[in-house]
This record gives sequence, structure tokens and C-alpha cells, in this order.
Amino acid sequence: MRHPVSRLRTRALAVGLALAASALVPAGSAGAADQYEWVALGDSYTAGVFVGDPQPALGDVSRDGCDRTTDAYPGVVERELAEFPPGKTVHLTNVSCGNATIADIATARQTPISPVQPPEGGWPAVDPQTQRAGLNDQTDIVTIGVGGNSLPFGGMLLKCLEQGATGKSCRDHYTNPPEGEESIEDKLARVQDEYIEMLAKVHDAAPDAKVITVGYPAILPAEGSDCNRLSLTELGSITHADIDWLRDDVLKKLNSTIQRVTGFFGDRYVDVYSSSEGHDACQPADTKWVEGICGNAADYWPTKVAGTLLNCALVNKRATLVHPNAEGHANTAAHVERAIRIALLER
Repeated sequence: MRHPVSRLRTRALAVGLALAASALVPAGSAGAADQYEWVALGDSYTAGVFVGDPQPALGDVSRDGCDRTTDAYPGVVERELAEFPPGKTVHLTNVSCGNATIADIATARQTPISPVQPPEGGWPAVDPQTQRAGLNDQTDIVTIGVGGNSLPFGGMLLKCLEQGATGKSCRDHYTNPPEGEESIEDKLARVQDEYIEMLAKVHDAAPDAKVITVGYPAILPAEGSDCNRLSLTELGSITHADIDWLRDDVLKKLNSTIQRVTGFFGDRYVDVYSSSEGHDACQPADTKWVEGICGNAADYWPTKVAGTLLNCALVNKRATLVHPNAEGHANTAAHVERAIRIALLER
């Protein structure tokens, strides 16, 4: 199998040639005179899902099932950038969507899966996020937080819960998978290729924009043994060995993949992992920045996950499935805000 870096260079070179050709077409100047245009793309770690008030509000006819919320990091950053510099605003268009994959950013139509007040018959599909946001040569900043669902990390987590409850190892399952399933190495290689194509399409759609990618926080502790396997407010039945594997061979390698591809495009990568270490899902409630399998969320968020036996009502919690809480989003916001400020100053 070809080394992933060699494959990345080959794909990036092809992408670079395509972008160079498109750059020969004259483009207008980015941004309006009185404001900068910022577009936020991403999955549930960008959308927020249960952090703050639903946006659009519950009952609003424009709800799309993407579970964006007011206290997710894009909203926090927008409020901090109310004027930058004085007299020039930063206008946010946030089309992030829970459960989005890399393909849903620029290629595929996504069918949202929000469990909050879905319409009869389910949510209708939405266009790729670059299309929904209207990326063009007036776009100044694009932030992107995506990749986990393309493994899919959530599905792997549920498999690890299931395997742990029966005394089996999900590491063994994903390193020596059943016939027809991808190994973790194959998953990460595919994610790398998909991320290359996605970034190429973003640059093509917004040729004058500064592109900023956002990694994932420290969801898992530095030592799997820090977790209480009897606690659903942490990581439940996942074995300590599998937690260590998920941290080192899945989450860290996913972040490294995103950072590596971002660098090849000359874009800026925002590391939120380092600053969030020690605030993982297995920390005390007043320390964690990521809720556990079950955790604290507003009353509109469900206690069960459809198609599973999980019922967080048993511990008086909501089904948060290791997503950032308000403190986690505030930390991400601080780093994303800094990256945007630097990018705008470079314009």
C-alpha cells in the first residue's frame, strides 16, 4: 500500500494544478466594503446540537434538522467579532449540520437526523453546505470542522460500547475487521482522500477566502483507566484498553490527517486538542468540556437514541454522546476567533 504522505502529495499536486487553472479566471475582490463575510461549515461539533438555544428556534418553519445552537462556537465568535476593526463587521453564515460527513460539505446532499421535533416523514435533504452558504469570490473566511462522521467516530464509539459490554475488544474489531468492513487504516486513508477533494472544492467555490480548519478536542482521557466503566456520564462500558486505542489510533490520527491536508493547501489549522486535555468526558462535571455518553443538556434534547437500548433517563441525563458542552465550545471559540483575527489582518 502506498504511504499516505506520498498519496497525499500526488492528490494535492493534482488538486493544485486544477486550482491554478481556475485562478486564471479573473475574480472579484472578497468581501463587501463595510463587512467581512465568514462562512462556518461543519458537523455537530460546529453546530452545537444541545448547547444554547436551537437556531432557528423550536417551532420556526425554517428549521432544517441540523441542530445549530446559539452557544456553539460560531455564535460565540460572531459575538466577539461584532466589530473588526472598528466600523467593519464580520457577518456569519452558519450552515453546519449535525451528522455531516466530509462529502456533505461540498458534494453530497445530506438528510438531517435531528431527534428534536422532526416533521412527519422526517427531515428533507439539504444541499451541500458550500452551496447552502453561497460561497463565492466575496467570501473572506471559511471555517470547517468535519471528519469524525466520515470514519464514523460515533458509530465506532457505539460499537465499542457494545463490545465492551460483552467482554470483547473493538480495537480487535477495527484492526482485523470482518470481511467487507474497512480497517481503521483504510478508514483514515479514505478520510484523507475525501478531505483533499473537499478542500479543493471549497477553494474553487471561494477563491479569495482564507480557509481555516478546526480539529477535534480531547474527548478521551490521557489514561483509559481514568474512566469509571459503570458510569454512563463518562464512557460507559468501553474498556480502558479500547479508550486508549480510540484516543491514540483514531482521534489523534484523525486530527493529524486534517492538519496534514490543511498544511498541504497552505491553509490554517486550529488545534483545540492540546488546550482541552484534562477536560475530557471522564472528568468531574465541573471540569469536563465534553459530556459523556449521557450528560447535561437542555430539556428539548432527548434521553434516548433511536435504534439502541441506551436510555439516559435512568441516570436523569440526556443522550449527549460525547459532544462538547458550553465550556468546550467556549474554548474552541477562543482559538477560532484568534485564527480569524489573524486571517483578516493578513488580507
